[in-house]
Parts: sequence; C-alpha cells; structure tokens
Amino acid sequence: MQEEIRFATFNVCNLAPAGAKLYDNLEPLSPAQYEAKAEWTARQIDLLDADVIGFQEIFSQAALRDVLSRTRHYRAAILAGHDAMDAAGRMLPTVALVSRLPLAGAGVAWTNFPSGVSVPAEDNASRFARAPLHVQVILPGGQLTDVVVVHLKSRRPDYRHGDGNDAAAYALANLRSLQRRGAEAVALRVLASELGHSGRPRIVLGDFNDIANAVTTAIVMGAGAPCEPGMEMRARLYDASAIQQRQDALRHMAYTNIHDSAYMTIDHILVSEHFHAASPRAIGVLQEVTYLNDHLLLGLPHASDHGQVLARIKLLGNIN
Repeated sequence: MQEEIRFATFNVCNLAPAGAKLYDNLEPLSPAQYEAKAEWTARQIDLLDADVIGFQEIFSQAALRDVLSRTRHYRAAILAGHDAMDAAGRMLPTVALVSRLPLAGAGVAWTNFPSGVSVPAEDNASRFARAPLHVQVILPGGQLTDVVVVHLKSRRPDYRHGDGNDAAAYALANLRSLQRRGAEAVALRVLASELGHSGRPRIVLGDFNDIANAVTTAIVMGAGAPCEPGMEMRARLYDASAIQQRQDALRHMAYTNIHDSAYMTIDHILVSEHFHAASPRAIGVLQEVTYLNDHLLLGLPHASDHGQVLARIKLLGNIN
C-alpha cells in the first residue's frame, strides 16, 4: 500500500483561454502569453507531484485540462470542478480539484451559506462569492476522506459607487471585504463541522486570503470553540504547517504571497485530527509542509502571484 500521500493547494492566478476578457482593468492573454502561462503552470504541477491538488482562480475547466495535458504526471488524473459566468456571460473564477487518487463521486459546489449565516446589508448576502468545492477522495487502503477546496474573499477594498477617496472611504471599503470574508469563514466552519459528524477525515485547503492566526482563519479551524469534554481534537481543524513533524525555522521559508513588500502565508492546508500525531484516532501523521515560492521573487509575467503549499502525510497503516 502507498505509504505517503501528498496534498497541495495552488492559486494559479487567472487561468483562462487566450482572448478571454476577465476584468475591466485586465487585458486578455495573447496566444503567446497563454502558452507561456500554461507551460509554466504544468511544470509547477509536476514539481509539486501531489496526489491531490486544490486550485483557485480557474476561469475555464478546459484551460485547466489543457494544462494537465502538458504535464508528465497528471494526464490521466481526475478533474473535479465547474465553470461559472455572470449575467453578462463573462467568465467567473472558480476552484477545482485534480486527483491521482480515486474519487467517490463528482464534486459538489457549496454555493449557498448554511441557514442563519449572511453578510449584513449585502447583495447575495447568503452566497459564497467563489463556491467551495467538496470532493470525497479515496485514500490508499480505502478510507473515504472529505476534501474541501476554498477561495475566500480577498483583502482588496470593496468600494461602492459614489465612494470618495478619503481615509474613511478606504477604511469602510476594507471593512466590507473583511465582513464578506468573515461571513464566508463562518459558513465554511459550519459546513466543515457538519462533515465532521461522519467521523471521516477532513482536509480543507486553498486561498484563505488571511494568515493562519487571523480571526477568519481561526473561525474555520474552530480554535477555542466550546465542545463536549474529550471532543476537543475531534471538533476542530489544524494548520498543517503548525503540526508538521519536521520543524526547521531556518529551512522553511513559509510565505505564499508578497504584497507591499510584506511576506505573508495566506494559502493553507487544514486537516482534521486524523492527521495529527497527538490524536489516538490518527490514520496518518503530517510529516512536512513545504512552499514553492521562488518564482515570487523573479517577477515572471506568466507565473502565479501565489506560492504553492505542499503537505506530506505518512499513513500509519491502520486505515479501515
């Protein structure tokens, strides 16, 4: 049986066919630019060499299939995902999952928030801006595992028509983004908790647009949430980077994004107790988390503006 499984998250940065108009302030890719981006993305996927990869900013599933066809190790991999468009027919960003492990079925997009969760005074107040994707992956040995790929609201200020350009307008625009990201975090926490009732292992990975210690990320993990005695480990998720066995502060350059010269890790892999060495119910142990981020310093126009995160898990051999 395969002794190690590898999970990764990869924000590809606006993967769309050449000529597709995505945003008013962004020019479509030329054929040459698309070719360079597709080739770089394919090489990066092969470099990750993960069994399961969650993707963000996929505007076209066909474009992702084209990228996979350029890889050496993922041409036969399973792709789960969907395309989305706005009312004007313009492509919208979605998440996707690619797996070399078998899946128990097609992925399910969580479009709506659970009951009772909403964004105050917002249009689409009870919907995710980018629907998380829930996929059931079958691990070596047959253990069914719930994997959720996410992309929460960005930190980009949410300006409204008629807003000024003073300090107050900027602050309020940032608050709107935080409110949206916070509501999405609450919705994700509720939905992930419902999955936990099954007792199956869970992995939630993607672009959280916030650091691991941020309130929004902590909400998703359920850190400090009240629970029944003895259920503390079962009730929450853990930052893979924090529980990895091979902690080496000098070697692990843990960042996935550079903004205004600030180095931040906003892409995360969260796992349930099933991959925590301290849990009596562990089926695997988080060995190491690594970051593919050298390209962020090179300024390559065809590369992603995010680093990739890779988690290596050693299976313990007691999978049912």
